[in-house]
Formats: sequence, structure tokens, C-alpha cells
Amino acid sequence: MMSQAARARTVVDDQGTTVTLLGEVSRVVSLVPSLTEAIAVTAPGLLVGATDWCTHPAELDVTRIRGTKNPDVARIVALRPDLVVANEEENRVVDLQALRDAGVAVWVTEVRTLDQAFHSLDRLLTVACGLPRPGWLDEARQAWAAVPPAARPRRAVVPIWRRPWMVLGRDTFAGDLLRRLGVHQLYADHAERYPAVPLDQLRASSPELVVLPDEPYRFTADDGPEAFPGVPAALVSGRHLTWYGPSLREAATALVAELSAVVGDEE
Repeated sequence: MMSQAARARTVVDDQGTTVTLLGEVSRVVSLVPSLTEAIAVTAPGLLVGATDWCTHPAELDVTRIRGTKNPDVARIVALRPDLVVANEEENRVVDLQALRDAGVAVWVTEVRTLDQAFHSLDRLLTVACGLPRPGWLDEARQAWAAVPPAARPRRAVVPIWRRPWMVLGRDTFAGDLLRRLGVHQLYADHAERYPAVPLDQLRASSPELVVLPDEPYRFTADDGPEAFPGVPAALVSGRHLTWYGPSLREAATALVAELSAVVGDEE
């Protein structure tokens, strides 16, 4: 029988970090809701742990290891995962290093554009996890490739938090999706990726549209639009705007419908 050392293989994650895997990956812990859904839909049974924020698939039954920013390292190690999957934006370096120091293999994704998401998901599933390329990934590509060019870009602010107000800035996955749907972010060239901007400055930027997702802050019809009087407000699904995974199959259609309900198809 081949020893574990003989079956070891090395792979390289999105950040260029070498990850040593000791044989077949059959036990995975996910620290990212998007990646949890991607793995669970592709290979049911592979996941043994996920964060409290991992809500999809709804029937997911695994050990919960707290949140993305405060994972229970000891509990994760006790699960004996072959691999922990994480994201450079959602997870803290100190937690990932603690897992590595405990001898756990950690694969970190980097996703800041739609194309990068497709490439990253493909590598995570096929290279890291050793799975066949899932059909849903091709379906998601096709769905986004079919999105027609917008008639006219709409100048918009895209808050993700209030108290204090924070908006999408440069180099974000959600921003790239909105750009493809004809939303021109007024803070897309900001030095920060998620800048805090006072409300009076957001209003003074003269947006034609405010896009309000329901996560990470849960904007609703009664909480958000009133801060931008006279500006059309599109309430959109945060999962469709910020998650990269199987939800990308319907995200384009859902977001187009939510935006069109407010701005229509006018030139």
C-alpha cells in the first residue's frame, strides 16, 4: 500500500502559496459561504465543517466553526480536514496562519472580478479538491456571457453599510458585476476598496441610482432609500451580488430584473 507521504502532492493557490495535500481530499472545512455552496453542490458529503454564515445549500448539515472573522481553530483542527478553503478578503491572515501552524493545509482564493471568480472556482474544485469540473460552472459562464450591453451606464453609489456609511470602491467582485450590468460606480476609482464616505458627500456626488444590497448590511425598503431622497433606489439580493458559486447561474437574470424595476430600459 502506498504511504501517505508517497501520495502527497503540491498545488498552488490563488495567492501563489504552495499547499501540500496528503493524498485524496475527502474532508474539507470552508471558511467562506460562497465556497461552501460551491463545494456542497459539486460534491455532497465532502464538507465536514463550515461557518455560521454558510446558509446555502439550506440542507447543509456540517459542524459549525463560528464566523469568517473568528473561526474556532481548535474545532477545525479536531475535524481533521484534508483541506481548509478560505478567501483573502473574507478571512484573517492570523487565523489562516494558526491553521497552518497546526499542520492544516489551507487554500486561499482571490476573487475581485467575475472572470477571476470563474478561474478561481475551477482551480479550487478541480486542482485542489480533485473533482470533475461541475456543469453549474459552465452554466454560470454562459448566463453572464448572454447579458446584453447596457443601453446607458447609470451613475450610482453602492452602500454596503451604514453607521458609518460605507460603499463599494475600487477593485471589487460586486463592482465588476454591476459594471457588466450598466452600473457606473461613482467611487470605483477610490483609493480604498470599501471606503467610508459621509452621507452628505454621497448625496453631493449626484448619483442617478443607489444600489442597496441586503448583505452585509440588510438594507430594506424602510432602511436605506430614505437617505437618498429623489434618487431611485434598487434593492438587490446581496447573495446574487457578492457570492461567487452556483448562485452565479441566476445572478445576472435576478440583478437585471431588480435594477430594471427601478431604472427601466430607457436610453
